[in-house]
Amino acid sequence: VQLVESGGGLVQPGGSLRLSCEASGLTFSSYTMRWYRQAPGKERVLVAAIISSGGSTYLADSVKGRFTISRDNAKNTLCLQMNGLTREGTSVYYCHAPAPDYWGQGTQVTVSS
Repeated sequence: VQLVESGGGLVQPGGSLRLSCEASGLTFSSYTMRWYRQAPGKERVLVAAIISSGGSTYLADSVKGRFTISRDNAKNTLCLQMNGLTREGTSVYYCHAPAPDYWGQGTQVTVSS
C-alpha cells in the first residue's frame, strides 16, 4: 500500500491550499479515509474523514466551515480543500487508510505572513 500526499506549501493567513493523496495497492473505494495533522511538538490529530462512498464526512470543530474533504474513487484520490487558513494550521498533514493502518509520508503546510 502506498499513500502519497501532495499540495502542501507556504501560504499567508487567510489563504487556501488543496491537498491530495494518491492511493495505490488497496481497494481504495472500500475504505473510510482520513486526514490527520501534526503540529510541531504536538500529537497527531484527526482533521477530517470521509466514508467509502463519499456520502458522509466528518470535520473537526477547528476546521468546520473552512475545510472540505472529498474523494474520487475512480482515481484513487483523496483531497482536502483548506480555505481560511490560520497560523494554527501549520502542520504536517497525513493521509490515512485503515487497511489496516497505513500512513503517507506527509506534506508540510506552513501558514505565515
